[in-house]
Amino acid sequence: MLERLNQAMEHVEHRLDQPIEAADLARIAVTSEYHFRRLFSALAGMPLSEYIRRRRLTVAGAEVLGGERTLLEIAVRYGYTSAEAFARAFRAVHGVGPGEARRHGATLRSQPRMSFRLIVEGSSSMEYKVVEKDEFRVVGRKARVPLVHEGPNQAIAFIRGIGQETLRRIQSLSDQEPEGIISASDNLHDSRAEGTELDYYHGVVTRAAVPEDMDALTVRAGAWAVFESSGPFPQTLQYLWRDVFTQWFPSNPYRSRPGPEILRTRVSRDGTEAKAELWIPVEQTVA
Repeated sequence: MLERLNQAMEHVEHRLDQPIEAADLARIAVTSEYHFRRLFSALAGMPLSEYIRRRRLTVAGAEVLGGERTLLEIAVRYGYTSAEAFARAFRAVHGVGPGEARRHGATLRSQPRMSFRLIVEGSSSMEYKVVEKDEFRVVGRKARVPLVHEGPNQAIAFIRGIGQETLRRIQSLSDQEPEGIISASDNLHDSRAEGTELDYYHGVVTRAAVPEDMDALTVRAGAWAVFESSGPFPQTLQYLWRDVFTQWFPSNPYRSRPGPEILRTRVSRDGTEAKAELWIPVEQTVA
């Protein structure tokens, strides 16, 4: 998997002055575009589109300083439709406009070429199981919230406004694993960039009828990889997501498939520790 990811990165390098399609990179990595975008974002710490933009402007910066092409020629070469658009993007990365950089030989920023390699850290292993589930529903209350990689997500504070009677009604609908109150994240942006929005459900997994005053998400049948972790709250939950995409997926013959990511959390009374069970929709890769 890592070798195929590096082949995809090599493809990017050879086409910085041409259109680059995520679907082509996914084919090189022998995976779906959906999974490739998610895996890249988790491994690289930035969306695929942002990496390509930074690499293009890094190479364009060298050409600006070189002085062999006009600024408009460089802009068009790297996919910008006007000198103004190129100047805005150039300044956003380098902190200075291309004209000023050429005139004064400014110091520019460089996005290094990215490659992936395996680093063994410690001797701990990730425990998981893969289960098949029939079609079910997530039923409860929903809100559109921003994605937060580290620290508390203040936007999900809406759950504190759900009355105890409503919570009891929601919990009574739970009729299968993962049991009890869960959170489900759906309709995430492919990039998984900080601040992009997602649908957040506070509810249960069920096949019961949906009450009229509740939100529902129908989830198709398929396989789920289930991970367990415990430790400081909320870091344990956020690190679990990170480790699944940066460690487990590259090492196992699975890829993510469309569907909600479901988290069952039990927080200690003082709010400092948590036990987490994370359900990720997956499918086996074809050798």
